[in-house]
This record gives sequence, C-alpha cells and structure tokens, in this order.
Amino acid sequence: MKVIAKPIEMMVWFDSEGVANPVRFKLNLKDEQYRVIKIHSVIERNKERLAGNDMLKFTCESLIDNCLKVYEIKYEISTCKWILFKY
Repeated sequence: MKVIAKPIEMMVWFDSEGVANPVRFKLNLKDEQYRVIKIHSVIERNKERLAGNDMLKFTCESLIDNCLKVYEIKYEISTCKWILFKY
C-alpha cells in the first residue's frame, strides 16, 4: 500500500454504543470527477495518535475494478475529517 492521504467524503453509521461503521465514500479524482467506493468489509479498527492528533484507523476492503483491494481510511477526531490514507 502507498500513502496518499487524500480527503474524502464519507457516509458512516453509528451503533447504539457510538462505534463508527463506514459504508461508502466519495473520492475526488482529476478533472472534478468523483468516484463512489462501497466498503465491502472493515477488517480492523484501531485508535491511534498521529502527529499529536487522535485518529480512528479503519483497514477496509472493497471491490474496485473487479479486484478486491485493501486500504486504510482515517478519521481525525478533533477536526471531524476523513482521509483515504493508504491505497
């Protein structure tokens, strides 16, 4: 996986205990085009501290171009921003 750290628009639902479950996200491509990627499954959830910021890290997999890909998305708690971190 390669670090790309691109901001994304995320759709997520929370259960009754407040655990985030990402559903799909919108990735901005070149020429103002968007691509919606549905999250097939969340493999791992972790809480981490990156450069002094608390983040939630999700290791996910999706079917992209007929190939199952694993990637990492992060949620920065202090700014409420989602990032496609590794792809």
